[in-house]
Amino acid sequence: MKPLSLAIVAVLATVALADELPPTLTKSLDGWKPSTLAHCWELEDGVLTVTSDESRKGSTLWTEKEYDDFIIELEFKSVSGTVDSGVFLRQENDQIQIGISGSLKRDMTASPYIGGKGYPVEATGVADVLKADGWNAMKVVAVGNDYDVWLNGKHVCHYESDTAVERGPVGLQLHPGNEMVVQFRNVRLAELQ
Repeated sequence: MKPLSLAIVAVLATVALADELPPTLTKSLDGWKPSTLAHCWELEDGVLTVTSDESRKGSTLWTEKEYDDFIIELEFKSVSGTVDSGVFLRQENDQIQIGISGSLKRDMTASPYIGGKGYPVEATGVADVLKADGWNAMKVVAVGNDYDVWLNGKHVCHYESDTAVERGPVGLQLHPGNEMVVQFRNVRLAELQ
């Protein structure tokens, strides 16, 4: 069986698992740790609000646990400013973008950003499903070096990374240099077996 076929089988076999997982980040940041600027990450009533401070320095909220193959589901909302955020996949080098790309100056939501390569592929059909002023559901499945992304239920991107690492934490990003507020809720994360 081809690697892509194996990845698809793994994804389909674990969708039910993700649906059964309770959301994390509902009452506390237990299991997650900000790299810096802890005051920029505020959790209230199950909504994680990420606000840049006057320094506009960046920060990442990392899982304390490291993951091999995994699935993460979350909802995000761009509240104000120029939102440039994302989900880091086992390291800072590989990321799925949320919001405006600082380098391209346009929305690259659901596209992989790879350090040193920029955006090797662009997610397709995002404009048809992205809600500019509302909550958006994103699912990312990382199996080996294959990344698949869904936005509001639509599969929008597949990327095979040549910079993926086998194991590492998952992170939510507050990009440096911007004045912004982004929110997350219903974050679900599971290692795939």
